[in-house]
Amino acid sequence: MSKFTCYFLMGTDDVIEYAQEKLPLFKNATKLSCKEIGDGNLNYVFRVMDELTRSSVIVKQAGDTARISDEFKLSTNRIRIESNMLELEGKLAPGLVPKVFLFDDIMNCCVMEDLSDHTILRTALMNHQIFPKLADDLTTFMVNTLLLNSDVVLNHKDKKELVKNFINPDLCEITEDLVYSEPFNNYKNRNELFSKNKEWIEENIYGDKKLRLEAAKLKFAFMSNAQTLIHGDLHTGSVFVREDSTKVIDPEFAFYGPMGYDVGNVVSNLIFARINTEFTMSESTEKETYIKWLEETIAEIIDLFSVKFLSSWEVNVTEIMAKEEGFNRWYLDSVLEDTAAVAGLELIRRIIGLAKVKDITSISNAEDRAKAELICLEIGKAFILQRKNYKTGKDFLGALRSVSSYT
Repeated sequence: MSKFTCYFLMGTDDVIEYAQEKLPLFKNATKLSCKEIGDGNLNYVFRVMDELTRSSVIVKQAGDTARISDEFKLSTNRIRIESNMLELEGKLAPGLVPKVFLFDDIMNCCVMEDLSDHTILRTALMNHQIFPKLADDLTTFMVNTLLLNSDVVLNHKDKKELVKNFINPDLCEITEDLVYSEPFNNYKNRNELFSKNKEWIEENIYGDKKLRLEAAKLKFAFMSNAQTLIHGDLHTGSVFVREDSTKVIDPEFAFYGPMGYDVGNVVSNLIFARINTEFTMSESTEKETYIKWLEETIAEIIDLFSVKFLSSWEVNVTEIMAKEEGFNRWYLDSVLEDTAAVAGLELIRRIIGLAKVKDITSISNAEDRAKAELICLEIGKAFILQRKNYKTGKDFLGALRSVSSYT
C-alpha cells in the first residue's frame, strides 16, 4: 500500500520512494539519488537523479510553515497555485519556464524539469557573468504573462474566474507585511537593521511621515488592484539562466495584482546587482564593462517592456473601450508608475526587513556595506516619492546615478 495517501513532509529517502512510485521515468530505476537543494524562504526542493541514466527531476514540496520563520503559518495550497501558474506561463511564454510533469494535491508537491544546467541569476550576477538575452527574455515573459491575463485582453467573466482560482491570501499577507508595512514602522519587531545605519533608518524611513503615507497608499493599491495575474516574487533568485536560456521559476506568490509589481521587482534586483558590483569588483576595464552591461540591462527592461507592451496591445486587446485613442499610453504610464513604486519598496524592504539579499549582505567591508545600504534606501525613497516621473530606462538610471552618496 502506498504511503503517499496522506500528507507528510518528506525527507530524501521518502522522495526517492515517491519518485519510483509516481514517475514512469523512474519506475524501474535501481540507483536513484536525492538531495535537498532548496535555499529559499518557504519550500523544500529536492533533486532526484537516476545515477545510471543521469535523468533527473525536481520535486518541490510545500510545508505548512515557512522555512524563514515558523511565525509564517501557510496553506500548502500555494503549490497548486505554482503548478497551475507554471503551466499557464508555459503556454503564454513558451520556453521561459520549466516544464511541469506532475502536481500532487495530496502530498502538496510538484515535479518539474531540472534546470541544473542553469544558474540562479542572483548568483551569476554576483559572479559578474553577462547574459546577452536577459532583458529580451524577461521583457517577453512579462509582457506575455501580464498583458494577456488582464481585462483588456481576456473575456471579463473568464478573467474573474481566474481571479477566484488564484486567490492567495497567505502569501499575499507575507507581501503586505514584509514589503508594504514592516519596513516603515517595524510594528512586528522583525526588522533587522545594520548597526551602522540604524540611526539613519530610524530618522529617514521610520521618521519620514510623507514616505510612510505614500507606502500606505501603495499597500492599499496592491491589495485592491486585481489588474492581472502576476508572478508576485520575480526577483533575481527566481530566475535561472544560461547564456542562451532564461527560465522563470517559483511563481507561488501568484495572484491577481498590479502589473508593475513584477516589473519593479526585476528592476530593483538588477539595481542590487549594480550596487554589489560597485563594492565588490576592483577597479578595472572588466568592472567598467560589467557595470555598463548591467545599466544597459536595467534600461532595456523598461524600454523593451514598453515597446513590446504597446505592440502586443495592438494585436491582442479585445476590450472595446481599451481601443480608445490614447488609452494604451495612459495604461502603460500607470504600469510604469507602479513599477517605480515597487522598485522603491523592494530596495527599502530588502535592507530593513527580515528577507535580505546576498548582493548587499555579502559585502564584507562594513563601511562599504553601510554605504551600499544607504544608496539602496535613497534610491528607494526617490522611486516611491517621485514615482510619476519614471517613464523610460534613462529615467530609472538617472535615479541610480543621482544619489548623493553614490561612488
